[in-house]
Amino acid sequence: MTTGMKLAWDDTVLPFQLDRSDIRGRVARLDGVLDGILKQHDYPPVVEALVAEMSVLTALIGETIKLRWKLSLQVQTNGPVRMIATDFYGPQEDGTPARIRAYASFDADRLTDATPMEQLGEGYFAVLLDQGEGTTPYQGITPLHGKTLANCAEAYFAQSEQLPTRFELSFGRVTEPGKPEHWRAGGVMLQHMPKASPFAKELPGEGGSGAGGLLQASDLVEGDEEENWSRANILLNTVEEMELIGPNLPPTDLLVRLFHEEQPRVFDALPVRFGCSCSEAKVRQSLSIYSARDIEKMTTDDGRVTADCQFCGAHYDLDPKTVGFEAESASDG
Repeated sequence: MTTGMKLAWDDTVLPFQLDRSDIRGRVARLDGVLDGILKQHDYPPVVEALVAEMSVLTALIGETIKLRWKLSLQVQTNGPVRMIATDFYGPQEDGTPARIRAYASFDADRLTDATPMEQLGEGYFAVLLDQGEGTTPYQGITPLHGKTLANCAEAYFAQSEQLPTRFELSFGRVTEPGKPEHWRAGGVMLQHMPKASPFAKELPGEGGSGAGGLLQASDLVEGDEEENWSRANILLNTVEEMELIGPNLPPTDLLVRLFHEEQPRVFDALPVRFGCSCSEAKVRQSLSIYSARDIEKMTTDDGRVTADCQFCGAHYDLDPKTVGFEAESASDG
């Protein structure tokens, strides 16, 4: 790998491997994608920060899994921010981009001046994997843990997958000459290759050394694997915020700066775009379980049935006679 190699930085996930350490990883940065996600809603800054962090986590994790269809991350809490949901749709064909969408629901009057993570309260972090028709969806859940959503994702991989995983993220509003202020997020993900997972240490008490007995990455490696994992994490600790979200440093140069002694090897970069899967057909399908009497209760004073997509803001306006299992026709004509 050469430092002269330049890749399109924005809205890209770059897979890599550290051959010396037997560790795989991803470098991601979201620029236009994140703007596309956040401009759909007028979120307060603390909510924007949570959605930004969740979005870059989704890009990093989604590229790690060879998807046929969709990966979803969800946070459900009893705090002011009740839910954050993101979806990652794998590329439909080789060479085509993946798509990401995200949204959050919150109680505006309960938000405080505290940190974004403190707006969540108690709850759980969930990973849902749907590989499409003919497969059984997978769901893994772990309690909210740590000071960031990245900490929650690390706890999920340690607890549910027994894969040592580390994230280093940065996100925020940036201003560049000649451009309006906008959001940008970047991050690095490290993950020990799966062969490490059977070597989880026998631990006293509830099973792990983390809060509440949760497993941590350090509980899952020993011997040479532990030394390699520790060394890679020490190197990642040196990454700077502007290296993750600054406009000038390509991901290959970042990897050389951080891990040149670990023999980094890069693979094909994956472009990511903002995209939503909603459609009028899906709205009609969701309403197909209701009778004409049920549909009448959903009808507005103007005599229409309406629905809004929480992810992209699309508005659907339907004739009530054409929806439900007693529909007169399949469309408004």
